[in-house]
Amino acid sequence: MKTTRYFEEQVLRKRPYINPNWCVDVIASPLRRERQPDGRIRFWGEVSHPGDDVPRILRVVTLEDGETIHNAFFDRGFRKETP
Repeated sequence: MKTTRYFEEQVLRKRPYINPNWCVDVIASPLRRERQPDGRIRFWGEVSHPGDDVPRILRVVTLEDGETIHNAFFDRGFRKETP
């Protein structure tokens, strides 16, 4: 797993409840994937947080390569698209 210095020093410090393995799982099997205007890529996926009754949505942002993790957080505003 490749990460940025920002992810290691800021994100994990501010959000110690985020398991880095969840990020890898979300990137491997996302519900949605979207490229940002700056080239970074957003991935959304469901993860089971201990103590929660239902899965939560984790948004993972990678660099342009699609594998170097830069940011991750629970996205309460995510809505699954309906066909």
